[in-house]
Amino acid sequence: MTQREREIYEIIRAMPMLEQSDIAQKLNITRSSVAVHIANLQKKGYILGRGYLLKEQDYIVGIGAANVDIHGRSKRSIILRDSNPGHMSSSAGGVTRNVSENLARLGASVKLITALGDDIYAEQIRNECSGAGIDFSHSMVVENHPSSTYISILDEQGDMYVAMSDMSVLQRMSMEFLKSKSGIISGAKFITCDTGLPEEVLEGILDVYSPQTPVFVDPVSCTYAEKIKPHIGKVDTLKPNRLETEVISGVKIHNETDLERAADVLLEKGLKHIYISLGSEGCFYMNRDGVKIKRALKPLEQMENATGGGDAFMAAVLYSRLYEFDVNETLDFALAAGVAAISYKGTINPSMSVDLIEKILEERRL
Repeated sequence: MTQREREIYEIIRAMPMLEQSDIAQKLNITRSSVAVHIANLQKKGYILGRGYLLKEQDYIVGIGAANVDIHGRSKRSIILRDSNPGHMSSSAGGVTRNVSENLARLGASVKLITALGDDIYAEQIRNECSGAGIDFSHSMVVENHPSSTYISILDEQGDMYVAMSDMSVLQRMSMEFLKSKSGIISGAKFITCDTGLPEEVLEGILDVYSPQTPVFVDPVSCTYAEKIKPHIGKVDTLKPNRLETEVISGVKIHNETDLERAADVLLEKGLKHIYISLGSEGCFYMNRDGVKIKRALKPLEQMENATGGGDAFMAAVLYSRLYEFDVNETLDFALAAGVAAISYKGTINPSMSVDLIEKILEERRL
């Protein structure tokens, strides 16, 4: 689906009885152009028959962490072993939950499968997910157990100084539980998950659902990245940073040649796509067809919070795949989504949208 086709599809989804001339007026194009795009959408199966009957919307299933994020940002350089003046905030977080919320705010249909405790944090997570448009009805609750929490200390520039997480409730998730959700999972267009899951669950998801349903994985951290190493050949798309790439590939990265070699090691094992986050240097992409692209946008003058940038990037990669963007469009879209995330003080930018991403691209594309 092209960008214009997607715009027309979204208009029709919201107002199925709208005339072609009205759609043309909304997009400032000719009615004949609208007719051509609608015909293409019909050929591709997105519009079924006459009267603009739309195909049931594809959805993405997220399986993984949902927690409460507590952030403290220092007002000045951090002094260790001392109390530092700063600003505190809390919001729902967790890698897979964050990816899911960004997807929902972009307009995708998302179902989240996670594990919660039975405490006040669970209510906060549930309410924020529902408010964002995530289908949260398939998650599990573990009685007499705290929900996952994550605390990060940010320096005066908004970059992470140190963080700690307690995701023990997620270790209660089992393949037996996921089997009870097999209809929901197998019906998804894509699955996104993180390595905070128990290794047997991560392995089970890849064994049961991949490659029929492509699985997108965020390694989360160097410690958790070890879990995905034995199963990398069953992953469709991986989004590590430089250090996580070293852990999974076994290749030390000192320069761009090493970066390509590390990516190639993983692709030779069966991985299809890899997006390596390079921080302010952007992203390096490589796939099994030998496509290699390094891309960056103009950096922000002031970063508010680095925590959610990678999750927004992954959500944008999934969204781009859902709507069949090409690789260059995907990289631009994902990098701009990352900028949108780190421009906001919280983990998730509540203004996240396709329009916001396109505006950022206009301003920051190199």
